Formats: sequence, C-alpha cells, structure tokens
Amino acid sequence: MRLSVLLLIISLQASAKNKYQFDIPPQVADKALILFAQQANSTLLFPIELAEQEIANSLIGYYTVELGLVKLLEGTSLYPVYDEKGLSVKAIIQVDDIGLMNLADSKTKKGLFSSNEMEKIAVVGTRSAPRSVIDSPIPLDIIGVAELTRQGATDMTSMISSLVPSFNVNDQPINDASSLVRPANLRGMASDHTLILINGKRRHRSSAITFLGGGLSDGAQGVDISNIPTSSLQQIEVLRDGAAAQYGSDAIAGVINFVLNDNDDGGMIDLRVGQFGEGDGELLQIQGNLGLPLGSNGFINISTEFKQQAATDRSVQRYDALALTEAGNNNIANPAQVWGSPEVNYNVKLLVNMGYQLDPSNELYSFSNLAQRQIQGGFYFRNPHTRDGVYEGQPDENGVATLLVADLDGIGVGISCPKVFITDNNVLDDSDFLLITDKSSALGQNCFSFNEILPGGFTPQFGGTISDVSWVLGVKGQTYSEWDYDLSVGLGYSEIDYEISNTVNPSLGPLTPFSFNPGLASQLEKNINLDLFKQFNIDEKYQINFATGLEWRRENYRQKVGDLASYAVGDLAFDPNTGLSQGFGVGSNGFPGYSPQSSGNWGRGNWAIYTDFEVHMSDVFLFGLAARYEDFTDFGSTFDGKVSARMILNESLTLRGSVSTGFKAPTVGQSNVINVTTAFSPQGLEDQATLPPTNAISIQLGATPLRPEKSLNTSFGLVGAIAKRFYFTLDYFNIQLDDRISTTSALTLSKEDIQSLLDAGITDATSYSSAKYFTNDFDSTSQGLDLVVNYETYLFNIPSRFMFTYNWTDTVVDRVTLYPIVGTDGSTYFESNLTQQRINMIENNLPAQRASLSVMQEYNKLSSNIRLNFYDDFYEDHLDAAAGYDFIAGSELTLDVDIRYQYSAHFTLSIGAKNLFDNRPDHNPFSAEAGALYPATSPLGINGGFYYLRTIYEF
Repeated sequence: MRLSVLLLIISLQASAKNKYQFDIPPQVADKALILFAQQANSTLLFPIELAEQEIANSLIGYYTVELGLVKLLEGTSLYPVYDEKGLSVKAIIQVDDIGLMNLADSKTKKGLFSSNEMEKIAVVGTRSAPRSVIDSPIPLDIIGVAELTRQGATDMTSMISSLVPSFNVNDQPINDASSLVRPANLRGMASDHTLILINGKRRHRSSAITFLGGGLSDGAQGVDISNIPTSSLQQIEVLRDGAAAQYGSDAIAGVINFVLNDNDDGGMIDLRVGQFGEGDGELLQIQGNLGLPLGSNGFINISTEFKQQAATDRSVQRYDALALTEAGNNNIANPAQVWGSPEVNYNVKLLVNMGYQLDPSNELYSFSNLAQRQIQGGFYFRNPHTRDGVYEGQPDENGVATLLVADLDGIGVGISCPKVFITDNNVLDDSDFLLITDKSSALGQNCFSFNEILPGGFTPQFGGTISDVSWVLGVKGQTYSEWDYDLSVGLGYSEIDYEISNTVNPSLGPLTPFSFNPGLASQLEKNINLDLFKQFNIDEKYQINFATGLEWRRENYRQKVGDLASYAVGDLAFDPNTGLSQGFGVGSNGFPGYSPQSSGNWGRGNWAIYTDFEVHMSDVFLFGLAARYEDFTDFGSTFDGKVSARMILNESLTLRGSVSTGFKAPTVGQSNVINVTTAFSPQGLEDQATLPPTNAISIQLGATPLRPEKSLNTSFGLVGAIAKRFYFTLDYFNIQLDDRISTTSALTLSKEDIQSLLDAGITDATSYSSAKYFTNDFDSTSQGLDLVVNYETYLFNIPSRFMFTYNWTDTVVDRVTLYPIVGTDGSTYFESNLTQQRINMIENNLPAQRASLSVMQEYNKLSSNIRLNFYDDFYEDHLDAAAGYDFIAGSELTLDVDIRYQYSAHFTLSIGAKNLFDNRPDHNPFSAEAGALYPATSPLGINGGFYYLRTIYEF
C-alpha cells in the first residue's frame, strides 16, 4: 500500500474551527465531496476516478471542517490530513510494480490525465460555491495551463482563440491603434462586449480605440489582455453567456476570468525561439515563474516575460508603384508598403500575486501587473503624384492633374511658381519640375515640391510604446455571523505614447522634420468593491446561496498634446498674412498629432448594487436569479436581471439555460475623442476625422448624445456525462443587441463644414476630407451553437485525450439608424450612414463556423498535442473602402503540432509548429491595389506556418 498523489485541496475561506451545517446523505464519494464543498463554502479539487470507487457516509448536523471530513470519509480509503500547507485529503490505494512512479520525478512528470483528474473548478458566473464545467447552469470553458501553453501562439489573444472557437482575432497589419492592441471578438460581438476579470476583479480597458476595427470592432475600446504573462496563470475561465446583471457593463458576449498562480514554492524558466516558414518573424521569448512563502501563512508568486519578434512581410508591389518604376522613377521601394505583423522591439511583463492569512478567518491579498512593449509597423504608401495635400495639386480647367508646388514667399508675392502638369508616370523628368529643383536660380529657391526631397513617395512608419499598470488590494474572509465578505480596491492605467516616422508635416514645407511624437492617449480606472455571500438552509430541504454587493468606479480618458511639429499649421496650409491656403496638409501625415484643441482629460463615475440568488430546489433542480442597478454620472442609470436554471435529467444528462438583459455603457473615450486617421475611400487615400458626437459638425451630420447599448441574451443547452471520461456540452445562444455603438462610415465634408471647423478653432481642418463620429447606429441579432466534446481513453495502451470544439455564429443587422440628408434641390430625405459593405463586414467578416479537434497523448518520456483547425469562408471589404474591393475568401484547414520530450526530472524539450503545412488564405484578388497578398482579416492570419523550439526548466 502506498500513498498516492494529493487528491483533495481545500481552500478555506473561514476558520477550520468554525462549524458548518451539513446535510449530506450517504452516496458516492465524488458527489458527497461536491456537496461538502458547497455547504462549507470551500473549493474542492479531486480525481473523479478514485472518488467514484468509494461510498461516503452521511453527514448531518453542525461540524468543523476537519471533523466533518473524518466522519464523511470514515471507512473509505480517503482520509484528511493537516500539515504546514493546510488541510488536505489523501488516499491509500493499491499500486502494482508496473504502475509505480519514481516519486522523485513526480513533481515534473505529470500524467496526461493529471490536469483532468483534478476536476477543474471555476468561480466566474456565480457568486456562490465554485463549480465545474458540467455542473454550471451556464456555458463555461475552463482552460488549464497545460492546454494553454502547448501551442505555437505566444500572445494571449491568439492562444485563447486557438482553444475557444467562438473567440476570434486576426493580424491587423495596417490599422492604426488596432495594430498595437488587436481587438478580439467573442460570439460575434465587438471587442468591448466581453468583460475581462483577473482573480474575479474587473480589468481596466485599454487606451486604444479601434478607429479602424475591420467593421465589427470599429470604434471599440476593449481590454488589452496581451499584458498578462502566461506564466502567471493557473487557469482561464471563459463564461460564454451574458452576465451584466452580475458584473455590470460590457458583459454582453461573456466574461473571461484569468485565475492567477498561487504556488508558494517551486518555479520554472521557459525559453522559446522560432520563426515563420517564410524566414521572417524571428521570435525570442523568455518566461519565468517563482513561488515563495510569505512568512508561515502566506505566499508570493512572481511571473515575468520578455519577448522580441521581427516583422513579417506578405506583400506584393502595388500597381501604381510598379507603374512609377517602369516609367523611370528609381526611388520607389519594393514593396512600396509592407503588409505583415509589426515589429515588436521589446515586450516586458511582470505580475506579482500575493496572499497572507491574517488569522484563521481572514486573508489579505494583492496582485499587480506591470507591462510595456514597443511596436512599429507601416502605413499606406504615399504616391508621389496623387497623394492629396502633399504631392497632388488642383487640376486645371481641363481636368489635367498638376503637382502641388509651394510658393515659399507667399501667393502673389515675388516670383510666381510654374504649374507642373502630371502627364505621365514620372514627373521627375518634366522640364517645369526641373526648373523648381534648380536651387541656383531665384525661382528654384522660392518654389518647392516634396518630390525634391522624397521623389519616390514615402510610407510612414507608425508605432508606439504601450505601458500598462494595474494593482488590486483586498481582504476577504468570514464574519462571526458566517457572512463571507470580500472588500477590495483596484487601480488600472493604460497608456499609448504614439510615434510616427518617415513622414512629413506638409504645411511646413522644406522645414518639416521626418519623425514626430503625435502625443499619447491614456485610460485610468479606479474601483472599489464589496461582495457579501451567505448560505441558508430552509426547512432542511432548500439550500439558498445569497450574494449581494456594492461597486464604485471612476474612469478617465486623456489625450495629451503631441510635439509642436506634429500638429503645427504651417504657412503652406494657412498664411496668416493673406488668409490663404496653398493646399498642403496639416500635421504629421498619417497620424496628425493631438493639438491643444483636441487634447483634454474627461471622466465619469458610476456606482452599482447587485443581488444574486441561487436556490437548490431539490437534488436535481437549481434556480438562479440576479439583478443589478447601476448609475452613471453622464447618461443615467440602468437596471438589468438574469434568470438561470439547471435540471439533472438522469445520471448522464443535464439541461441548463438562462435569460438575461445587459448593457454596455459608452466609454469616456468614445464620447470625447478627436482623432484623424488615413484610410482608403472610393476616392482613394484620404484623411478621415473622428469627432465627438457633441461636435457641431457631428450634430450637423446627424449625431446625438450616446446612449448605452441594451441586450437580451437567451441561452439553453444540454450537458452529458456519458461515461467516466466522456462528457459533452451543447449550447444555443441568442443575443439581441440594440443601439450598438460604432463609428459611422466616412461622411464627406463640404467646404462649409470645414469652415465651421476652422471657426471653432480646429486649425488643421483644411486637411480633413471626411468625418466620422460615434453613434448608436444599428441593432443586431447574433445566434449560434457551441459544442464541446471531451473523451479520454487508451489507444494501444497509450493514454489519449480527445477534445472536439465547434462554434456556429450568425449575425444579422436588424435595423440601421437613418439620418436626414438635404439634397441639391433643397429637399430632405433619410439615409443610413452605414454602407452595404460595412453591414456585410459586421455580418460576415468572421467565419460562420469554426471547429478544432485536439489529440493529446503521452508515452514514457514523449508527449504530443495535435490540433486540427477548421475556418469557414468569410467576407472582406478590402481596405474598408466600400470601393468595390469586396470578396469572399474560402474555408481553410490548418494543423498544429507540439511534441515534448521529458529529458530529466526538471528539463523538458519541445518542438512544434502552428500551421504545420504552411497553409495560407486565398490570394487577395485586389492585391495590386495596395499590395496585400492575402486578405488582411483572415481568421487564420496572413503569415503562414510558425515553427518553434522550447526548453523548460522546472524546479
């Protein structure tokens, strides 16, 4: 008889000396232990296999945890022990010689089923006792560290997307702030429709607003989860259901809770190198984790990560750049612009998780996260003949294009500059152009064209430094009246300090610098939470879990002024002596700096109260009811509710379902931001201003103050535990979302609009071609199915685990807001500002179906993880231009492989591939327009296969 591995860990929230009321009839030990955990309000982890073989005793009455466990398990092979780590349960089992493990290696040699033998427990989605995936009344995924890390993806968003088919993210190669903080989508919703928690506490949102979010996430301001080091995690809990009635704003598509590692000893170092099959995107990643005791009653767990990754290039030469080269302009780069992942110069993360038991009933806890990364990518190519505001002048009366030439001493003063007509693809050999390049002449000294210093055009390089800090401090425990409490304060800060280079401020002419700091955007959030919980037993028949709580939150969004040259209005844009403009653009081209007029610090506060009931009506029926009232200082209050239920049909099947209302408050940034982005339109590349809905031009274009989005979520499903190691979950969901907040499509500005902006002090308004603003623009319905199947068995005496996941999501835009338009004849008619292409992007840009089949196996020192991924076809409006560049790309399959070799008790070597066979999406039929070889929004990415080597040292 030998002692097996640790079977049961009880994380007590109250003193072991406190007495609890138990009412547990004799039954199989696994079910008895779950009831014991619920009634003692503790978290129990145990292997189902062993517990299913034992019959526990009845336990009725008031007992301490220790005595209760002794009586419950008396006569079984399970027994409780108490050591320096606290109370736990072990088992005595028979082990033959073949099955005997080297106990010295047992810490690092984890069996294939070891992570699944311990029944995974989640706290998200309920305020009462934690529960497992198959016991939850709502759809829930629990991702362990082993599943998360055994893949080729290295950033958190892509790692989750590989494992949860309803969670989508793409590469975002050229998309302003979206390239720095990639938006991710759960269940077809925008990135800010998913609430992010860390250890159950709300995570602050990023300061990045996705002005170009690929249609679905246009205007979204979500959370940047890539700042969380993978090595800091114990597990990830993905709640695929509306939960605004429990957690507040944003929890429309669902909730993702990151549970932190709380080990007080041991650690690991993980080194990974890799690159794409194309030979680029070279990666260096180093991760570490260290657990330490904090005195005799606490722990401190430290996680770090460092990452560098080179840029990738999946481009072809643009047709206009090729024409320039063929015409003799030898200054054109090839490719003129790069489509690929941006360069990560450095990415550093630190997370510290701490806990200390103040006394048997109370625990002090804290966790903090510090992260910073520097990223640089590219923008669109500026054609040296056609880029408005830099190279292209006004056409003559016959419509012939001209070069934009600056008269440096002013219009109508001194020497006049000649008109340079663009009659072919190389203006550099034009005789009139050569006149202005001759700086030995008076005319050449007075006249200037950007073709003189940038004859091949230019492609701005855009990036920034993203800094992120968060800190939470709290105390939790149990009062003398047996109320569990959790009081915490939290602080979160996100900042993006933008940089742009290889560009110009055209209005400064030859005096322009070529690198700029356009300013920074930041988001600051403060939270105070009080959560209370108590369990009641009514007439020894009904168990009621009651929770209530209060929350206060304050958030601020800030835009800081950029350097002067990034927003300066030079004489070539506005001559104060004459009041005339020569047609040159204002600000750093591609991303003009924040001016004093567009900078500011805006804030709002809100408070909330919630209640949450769960009633065990019988052994087979669980009923839940939640309600939340929340009041905001800027737009008023909301009230939301949720009803959920679970019914056990028999030993194998369980029904579950929920109905809830929800909301998402407009962010402070969405209500106040002023920004200019360069984007494609049917007329070509243009500067598009995003204005607050309260701006005079926005109001003139039809804007109204933002309102919260409102949702109605319905879900129901079936859970099956057919055998000891086979279970499935099948859930249907329906999300009706009204008054969705988004940016409008680009609306052309008239000369009167631009003059109104100038009169309002927006001095760079002469550069604007069109404007957008945030608005409650449309209603939508998203519905779908989620299927998860898990099966563990032995193939040829090799432990094997199969997991199949499938998602179908269908989104339909039900209603669009119509705005009054005044026609040329003075009549008024109503029209949507959403183009049909924009609607198609919302409905069809994400693949309607995604699926994956994973097989994990282990044989001696070798283990493998093989995953087959399926992506359905998808629609793309290439360049978001609504210019006829839309198409449908076909479905794709990829194969991911991870092979590990346990070299010793402490060292593991790993080799793997993400997309082993280097599959690529369909070629972009409009690649010549802007040089993108593949569709930019492809769900499998545009870079192809990634191959890596890892070495892991555990101690």
